[in-house]
Amino acid sequence: MPLLKSVYSGSPAYLYNGHLQTIIPSLTRNVTGVTYERERLTLADDDFIDLDWIDAGKKRLVILTHGLEGDSRRQYMLGTSRLFSRHGFDVLAWNCRSCSGEMNRAFRLYNHGEIGDIGEVINHALRTKSYEEIVLVGYSMGGNIILKYLGVHAKHAPDVIKRGVAISAPTDLGASAALLDRTSNRFYRNRFMKKLIAKLNQKADLFPGRLDMTKLKQVKQWRDFDDFFSAPVNGYHDANDFYNQASAVNYMADIAVPALLLNAKNDPLLSAECSPGWLAENHPSIFLETPATGGHVGFMVANDIYTYAERRALAFAEGTIDG
Repeated sequence: MPLLKSVYSGSPAYLYNGHLQTIIPSLTRNVTGVTYERERLTLADDDFIDLDWIDAGKKRLVILTHGLEGDSRRQYMLGTSRLFSRHGFDVLAWNCRSCSGEMNRAFRLYNHGEIGDIGEVINHALRTKSYEEIVLVGYSMGGNIILKYLGVHAKHAPDVIKRGVAISAPTDLGASAALLDRTSNRFYRNRFMKKLIAKLNQKADLFPGRLDMTKLKQVKQWRDFDDFFSAPVNGYHDANDFYNQASAVNYMADIAVPALLLNAKNDPLLSAECSPGWLAENHPSIFLETPATGGHVGFMVANDIYTYAERRALAFAEGTIDG
């Protein structure tokens, strides 16, 4: 499929670089008018995740997956929920393990390559409600998760899943992780690290002897953190194994339903490898759009309560973007 020509008009003038386009929407945006109903889902391993629903009895469902250390209440999740719910979709915004305000029970947390949990979310929705169509939408880490899910399950995914949309997705996790070590990205690195370390300290207290928190002193780059903590807590051998198994780009060739990947070229957290044009230009189902600006999960539009990414996701879900 030819690479999509972006029609994004660009961020407001005061957001003049990728960092501002990333940070300002996260700090200042305020989406109102969204009321979720929470449901706790017990997983196959007896752990739990919390699901936030907008259930209006529609025949179409959008399942939303958040980014690293995000949750269903992030502004991009609320904006997408509001837009889709007002255009004929039920909404299921699920929270990854430990992300709903309560620590999960198992030793493991969540990660970019975990697709078992979203599989259980999808199966639960199909088992308990009647939907004729499901669309998967994911932001950042969540985008990687849905693309990997669609690639791994390929033609064996439930027939009711019709489309997927990934926004600001680090599909090459190793290349993206390396960017966090840049001086210009210190803000993001410190923010992620602080939140993750707090959770790891809780895990170390709950599971004595399973994690050596003294290794934090040896962390010089983000890869070290993944070697010492992200990999072992999530069942990977080391950082390389984590990056190889978790990166959606290694599975996307088998995607069998239309899937949109929207990554801004000035995204400070994504490398060029995360936008595989070489794959999209020869693939019948992968649509790649790489606007010049937008930042990471930003894509603000002047005088619009919704972002370009949210409106683009809806348009793709409704089949009005096909090349």
